[in-house]
Amino acid sequence: MITTIITFIIVFGILVIVHEFGHFYFAKRGGILVREFSIGMGPKLFYHRGKDGTTYTVRLLPVGGYVRMAGAEDDEEELQPGTPVSLYLGKDDLVERINTSKKSSLFNGIPLEVTATDLEDELWIEGYENGDESAVKRYPVAHEATIIESDGTELQIAPKDVQFQSASLGRRLMTNFAGPMNNIFLAIVTFMLMSFVQGGVAMGTNQVQVASSPVSVAKKAGLKTNDKILTVNGKATKDWTALSTAIQPRANKKTTLTIQRGQSKKTLMLTPAGQKSNGKTVGMIGITQAQDKHIGAILTSGFTQTWSMTKALFGALWSMVSGHFSLNDLGGPVAIFATTSQATKFGLVGILNFLAFLSINLAIVNLLPIPALDGGKILLNFIEAIRRKPLSENVEAGITLVGVAFLVLLMLLVTWNDIERYFIH
Repeated sequence: MITTIITFIIVFGILVIVHEFGHFYFAKRGGILVREFSIGMGPKLFYHRGKDGTTYTVRLLPVGGYVRMAGAEDDEEELQPGTPVSLYLGKDDLVERINTSKKSSLFNGIPLEVTATDLEDELWIEGYENGDESAVKRYPVAHEATIIESDGTELQIAPKDVQFQSASLGRRLMTNFAGPMNNIFLAIVTFMLMSFVQGGVAMGTNQVQVASSPVSVAKKAGLKTNDKILTVNGKATKDWTALSTAIQPRANKKTTLTIQRGQSKKTLMLTPAGQKSNGKTVGMIGITQAQDKHIGAILTSGFTQTWSMTKALFGALWSMVSGHFSLNDLGGPVAIFATTSQATKFGLVGILNFLAFLSINLAIVNLLPIPALDGGKILLNFIEAIRRKPLSENVEAGITLVGVAFLVLLMLLVTWNDIERYFIH
């Protein structure tokens, strides 16, 4: 259980960091202020303010993360009239820090009850100083001023010129696409690493590698590594899939193999051993797929395996849309945790394969044109390009709200279904 928990946190952490770093990097390149880069959700554990103006936080729940860009839909309005704050003045009597938190205090801070603010255009804050309601006092605010939120996290304010909507359409589109793009890159690199760990790439042909175990059925029968199995009981086996399909039903049955070794052909007799797999007895003879150990094949495998898995996932999505949809077709954090337990049983190779699978899943799901997901944001970018002007803030906010409500409801249903599937039944 401890191994599963640690693996789950590491795998989820890698997925989130890589995904969010894509948004983060291209937002920075586009001149958009990233106010916060968070790993995890929920209560803050600790944070660090970088010299680049971004606050880096680690939060309690390791089930996600986010990049909080200035002016984006998840960037909340901080100050409301009546909010008690304290102000720290710097050079030229400009406000450099605004403290709204009771968890921290500013040395020589000026107490103020806010009546109005403009932290986007003209940059000022005004209110009643020291409880004196006879006069409203206004203070100019520095462009790089920070605000300490109620939980003690210190973030830079978000003037209009560094907000998300101030960037060009192309830069915003690239920022939205960069998260899924990074997950695709992660899958490619992970598959390459998995091939290095395995020592090569499975060739998929009828050429085999014989297990070195002395109890191997294939070894006892005289089969050797790099032999090609041409037929099983007269049935042609041109690739690995055909070969395994022919052998598995022949548990404990005498079987004739036609093999090719170099330029010559031979006939071997053996009896596949019966092994339990998913409640069924299947035939095993102790062989694996022959591997291509060339560096070129290993590097190429990252792209080919990513493409193969992507096609398979799109096929599964199409089956869900065109056939009978079931919540069992989906999985949330609970399902991922349960599957992590299975992946760890196969060691590093199993974990790497699982990481690549999740990374491609995350990329594809995020590219679906659902409001609040990256795909929904990209769709809005294309609509803006066609209309040559963005949708109104109210319309965009309404679309996003519907998307968030749909995703929250779906996640609750999926999570409860996962709990029943893995822990109750």
